[in-house]
Amino acid sequence: MNPDQGTRPEPEPEPEPEAEAEAPLPTVAPQLRALRRRATLTLESAAAAAGLSPAHLSRLETGRRQPSLPMLLALARIYGTTVSDLLGETVTERDAVVRSADMEPTKAGGWTYWQAGAAGRGMQSLRVHVPYGAQGDIVRVHPGEEWLYVLQGRLRLRLGDTAHVLEPGDSAHFDSLTPHRIAAADRDGAELLFVHTLLQSPTAALCLGPTTIPGEGS
Repeated sequence: MNPDQGTRPEPEPEPEPEAEAEAPLPTVAPQLRALRRRATLTLESAAAAAGLSPAHLSRLETGRRQPSLPMLLALARIYGTTVSDLLGETVTERDAVVRSADMEPTKAGGWTYWQAGAAGRGMQSLRVHVPYGAQGDIVRVHPGEEWLYVLQGRLRLRLGDTAHVLEPGDSAHFDSLTPHRIAAADRDGAELLFVHTLLQSPTAALCLGPTTIPGEGS
């Protein structure tokens, strides 16, 4: 046996946690931190506005936790930006103008949709025809925000326990987590402009949604 063997230092184990920490963070992590600082918000104030704990928001900003879509929507609203900006997405060149002739109608659940905005944006813009008697009993509830403007006809809008009748020229802007029902009030149906922040939602899912929500019948 070599007499110096007992005095040799043993090789240090590889620092796995440190190596993991040095790995590139998910794109959303540095964006979250940068946008919060751009909005001049402290970690505590931003977390409180988003309904999160400061520790949770800190984990999101350091890449130790991945945010859900509702969290991204809440943070985007607080920081005055879009979900695409939070995700650090590089927006490819898109036409800013959508011509009427290029709007192809899509039917789902009796409703007719025309895409009124570019695909891949943080918001989806649509022109919608709601026929009388179609889906008036369907309850919708999902993350995001919705804005609608009545062009023609009258629209019945139920938000939670409150019912509204919207005339042409009326609009509504609400949190999509509020249970809502939409129906035409007149037999000729209703025509509206519709904007929502539910990313990548297929038209059928937006149109149909869940028929009931917990604790409420259809």
